Amino acid sequence: MRGPSTSPSRRRRTDTRRREEFLLTTLDDRLLQDGRLAARAYGGPTAGGRGTCISFPVPDRPERAALVSDAARRAGELWAAHRDLD
Repeated sequence: MRGPSTSPSRRRRTDTRRREEFLLTTLDDRLLQDGRLAARAYGGPTAGGRGTCISFPVPDRPERAALVSDAARRAGELWAAHRDLD
């Protein structure tokens, strides 16, 4: 199960990859086969130009964990409703 979610502006951050700064705006949550939750942050270049999605690890901080947890819960709700499981 996957569920991309756009981060609220107050939780967005910048990070650098390949000497280019990116504004990270989206989280992608994945439920792995072993039951663990994996998450990656994605974003586009702050300098503008052609957008590129590059994955970044999500920092292990309580507010980030809460954001990932909320997104995973919402993705589960949407999936259950789509599958008429609620």
